[in-house]
Amino acid sequence: MAFKNIKNDYNRGNSLLSYFVSGKHKQYHSQQFSVTGIAPAGLTATGGVISDYTSPPGAVYRAHVFTSSGTFSVSALGNLGNTVEYLVVAGGGGGGGWVGGGGGGGLVKYGSTTVSAPSPYSVVVGAGGAGGSPNSNPALPVGIVGGTSSIAFSTPISCIGGGGGGGYGSGPSGSPALTGPAGGSGGGGGGNSTPALSGSGTAGNGDTGHPGAVDQPSPANGWGGDGGAGVSGPPTYAGGGGGGAGGNGGNAPGATGGAGGVGAPYSITGTTTYYAGGGGGVGESVSGPGGNGGGGAGGAHSPSPPAVVPGTNATYSTGGGGGGARDSARTGSGGSGIVVVRYQIAQLTATAKATGGNISYFGGKTIHTFLTSGTFTAPGTFNETIEYVVVAGGGSGGALFGGGGAGGYITGTTPISGPSATTIQVGAGAASPIASPDTAFPGSGGTPSYFGTPLTSQGGGFGGGGPGPSPNGGPGGSGGGGSDWAISGGTGGTGNRVTGSPTPAPAQGNNGGNGAASNAGGGGGGGAGGAGGNGTSSVGGLGGIGIQLPTTFRNPVSTVGAPGPSGTYWVAGGGGGGTFTGTYPTATGSVGGGPGGPFAGAGNGGLTPDNSGTSALENTGSGGGGGSRNAGSVRGGNGGSGIVLIAYPS
Repeated sequence: MAFKNIKNDYNRGNSLLSYFVSGKHKQYHSQQFSVTGIAPAGLTATGGVISDYTSPPGAVYRAHVFTSSGTFSVSALGNLGNTVEYLVVAGGGGGGGWVGGGGGGGLVKYGSTTVSAPSPYSVVVGAGGAGGSPNSNPALPVGIVGGTSSIAFSTPISCIGGGGGGGYGSGPSGSPALTGPAGGSGGGGGGNSTPALSGSGTAGNGDTGHPGAVDQPSPANGWGGDGGAGVSGPPTYAGGGGGGAGGNGGNAPGATGGAGGVGAPYSITGTTTYYAGGGGGVGESVSGPGGNGGGGAGGAHSPSPPAVVPGTNATYSTGGGGGGARDSARTGSGGSGIVVVRYQIAQLTATAKATGGNISYFGGKTIHTFLTSGTFTAPGTFNETIEYVVVAGGGSGGALFGGGGAGGYITGTTPISGPSATTIQVGAGAASPIASPDTAFPGSGGTPSYFGTPLTSQGGGFGGGGPGPSPNGGPGGSGGGGSDWAISGGTGGTGNRVTGSPTPAPAQGNNGGNGAASNAGGGGGGGAGGAGGNGTSSVGGLGGIGIQLPTTFRNPVSTVGAPGPSGTYWVAGGGGGGTFTGTYPTATGSVGGGPGGPFAGAGNGGLTPDNSGTSALENTGSGGGGGSRNAGSVRGGNGGSGIVLIAYPS
């Protein structure tokens, strides 16, 4: 074959195919690709996390995976046609509180469209909805609708978030609030002690009847099931399951919470994954299971022996609904959504050296990017020294003031020989509870990430939450910030610790900042690159600065991490502390991830009067911002989920 005959087709710089020019394929991909003919070129585009994979009988696809908002930017059209496929999943709804139903899954749309000219296309990824409040704050029992996801093609594709789970309580008008707000899939109904007031499930805005098979094109309305009904007592009370993209939520059968509706399976990323499962309803004694597709399980209440089980958060980047809860237990938050765009870039035969995660090629290296947990599988012929980055999930901010700490950050090299299968865990970012008038909740610690258990990064510490139960920030990979709601101010959490524990861990982060005295500013969460700032009498402390990924992983066509002080690819910044008084500074306080931010996708602290902290971006491991003041609707920002990166010579 004479490569000079196709050289002009590759001058657009496609990162996977440029090895064909001047015969460099022999140097960079000799073990991975063989030419079956003159390979045509696909689109040239950037945005999201890149996943290149082969689908029989030899078509090579590139998927742009967006787990947070960004831009899909097409700079040149290819000669494989200009059709792109898309999957748009909205954020899931939060579970209901106080005999709560499960949250509904986000609306799902899958199809194809034509890109007629080079252009940027804005992508919005919806956040998961917050769960309803427990009975200590009965005015807000219903779950919150998930955020809308969209991509602005010439004919925009938009999906609304999942409906909130219903819950019993006295609403603003004094009447019981048993049915949650509507959404893509409906939330489950709540239940209470009056038989005539059992909550019915909410109808979803999408179509039902998904056949269950993989990669089913969606109807114009998208896929979205209905929520199940709750049941009232006495003697038992239970919530219905939230609807899912693949099926309706289950009615509560007596003492058992209703099951969340099943999600819908799609393989557009290269791996078949279920999306937008419904959350399970709370049960009197048995939890309602969450639907596959990320739905969180419902909580339970068992009077003998007395026990209260909280609802489970939905899985991030799935659009699943959160689980319902009752009494004083925390409800589950909905999972964030996802947007994926894919197109064919070549017609080749490909065999990777290893499998697992989203695979891309840059700088003579093969890169495996794990946005969710999975397995890195190396065959018997594999014998490489791999470079790795492991970032844990970030801590959430306290509902009162303390910023969440960043997840731990570790990097290095290690030899891997096959055959082997190494378990990868990508830690979830912590969800934060709503404050209530009589209780100042702290945040929660993030979940550890690991590349095999020896290489573990610890979840970020929680932000402090006022006089009780904890004004101090929690320990973790990086520590959470202290609250300002103590007489002398809460202390920042310690970094380089096992999540939520005083046990030392290998160096991977920094301490959180201290909170100031009463009615002032909370401390910022620690970051991988620096400690969180202390709160002052007028403003919350800065979140600690994050860290930039090694150059190996800075593929210019792939969006990994978030902007930072010197460009992009930053991760693991601390959340900003909340502020009780004063005004928002432009660059000197309350921002996440360091001065001049927000950087590394970290959340900002909330500002008076009564504002929640903002959540960190998914797959950055950054901390959420602290909330401001003690009001029923205020919460800290959620921590960002972690990420695991692996690279080796191609």
